[in-house]
Amino acid sequence: MLAQLHIQNYAIIDELEIGFGKNLNIITGETGAGKSILMGALALILGGRADSAVLVEKDKKCVIEGTFATKTPAVVKFLEENDLDQQEQLLIRREITAAGKSRAFINDTPATLGQLQELAGLLVDLHQQFDTLELGKADFQREVIDALAQTGPVLQQYQTEYRQAQAAAQKVQALKAQAESLAKEGDYNRFLLDELSEAAFREQEIEDMEAELKVLENSEGIKGALANASVALSEGEQPMVQQLKSLLHQLQGYTGMLHGLPSLVERLNSVQIELQDIAGELEGLHEQVNYDPERASALQERLSMGYRLLKKHGVRDTGALLKLQADIAAKLDNVLHLDEQIAGLERLREQHQQKAQALATQLSEKRRAVLPGFEKNVNAILVRVGMPNARLQAQVKEGPLGPAGQDYIEFLFDANKSNRFEPIRKVASGGELSRLMLAIKSQVAGSMQMPTLIFDEIDTGISGEAARQVGIIMKELGTGHQVICITHQPQIAAKADAHYFVYKLEEDGRLRTRIRQLKDKERVEAIARMLSGEQFSDGTLKVAREMILN
Repeated sequence: MLAQLHIQNYAIIDELEIGFGKNLNIITGETGAGKSILMGALALILGGRADSAVLVEKDKKCVIEGTFATKTPAVVKFLEENDLDQQEQLLIRREITAAGKSRAFINDTPATLGQLQELAGLLVDLHQQFDTLELGKADFQREVIDALAQTGPVLQQYQTEYRQAQAAAQKVQALKAQAESLAKEGDYNRFLLDELSEAAFREQEIEDMEAELKVLENSEGIKGALANASVALSEGEQPMVQQLKSLLHQLQGYTGMLHGLPSLVERLNSVQIELQDIAGELEGLHEQVNYDPERASALQERLSMGYRLLKKHGVRDTGALLKLQADIAAKLDNVLHLDEQIAGLERLREQHQQKAQALATQLSEKRRAVLPGFEKNVNAILVRVGMPNARLQAQVKEGPLGPAGQDYIEFLFDANKSNRFEPIRKVASGGELSRLMLAIKSQVAGSMQMPTLIFDEIDTGISGEAARQVGIIMKELGTGHQVICITHQPQIAAKADAHYFVYKLEEDGRLRTRIRQLKDKERVEAIARMLSGEQFSDGTLKVAREMILN
């Protein structure tokens, strides 16, 4: 329950603190006194939109703080899952700076707006004056029936299976699109792969052929140079090897006489041996180099093919061409694997779809089971609140599986026993919607395990006996929940366990909103004013007193 609400620097409230009771809390006051401003402030700590325009003093921040004394298992679980402190009481605070920046805190720990909204949904059901529009929405209507039918666990299982079926279906579509794209390129890719496979180039082949062809094309010059070098080293009139050998023979006779000569002789000996080896290798190369016109022609033809493929695919060497060949082969192979993946995902989707369908059937059965009792109870309450000829009918139609099952639930309304039921959103007036909402919420409040119910002027368009019955229903709701209700109806105010009066007070030339809890005598006078205005008689006081006692 909401134990205390502290408001600072919000609209025409400079600072205000209210402590609420456990059962039915009624808030009254003249129009414009600031009752709805209280609800606006409360909406902020429940995750509502922040606006710096609400600041009274623009150089100070606005602070709204709510203290909740009751923690349900769902709230405890929320705090654990979000690593938030577990305290004796639950403290929610919202701050708005002059710049319009907003910060939220849960038990003095910074929290996101999403966390605040999720927690608020577990603590408070806030019904404001225009929230009756929700009554005409399909999601709200289904949630009402689900609350009564206690479908939570089954619905959670269903949504898990449904999401997995949808995810598998999306993957199937994506893979099919990919397969279709690859299939369109398939014929061309097969042609490219066949062409490259037929060419059958090995690693570095084009570069090796280029080098070999250069040798063949320059074989005559190469052979001449090799022959000249070989002759100069080992043949001819004065071959270099023979000259070195002669020099060595002359020097060797003096190696024992001159320091340093032995090492030079040794080096010349090494040079002579190396030149002799070189001459032999040059002669060998000379024998290897021979112009082969057939080989040259074959190389030119294969190089031509290689150059054409390099140019066609925009690559520079054999390695890049072979990589391209492997990539094309992988693409074609992927098409086969995609078919296998698609088939596997289709099986998975079907499995989840079948499980979801079975759970959707369970949901339908649970929902249909509570409809007769729901209709009966709501219609009985409508009679009590001054709508004896009105009837509500809950219609369920089956359709394709969706996020909440296969059921489309719609509340139909007949205001005059005409047996012509139409969707609520089309035929119910504002006053009728308010009473319908109260009748419905009184049915689901227990099922939804909502500690606090807040009604902001739900009594719009009613008076007299209907208002008295609304008060009685509020009183009944207050036995199992904390109810906070803003009202203009004395019949409802008279049922309060705690009555708060909102008023304006001029201070330092400014109007300020104030609130106080009324004592017994003040309550009687407040209800008398609601009955007959500021000038009330003893008779009116007597009526007000009787309303409170009864």
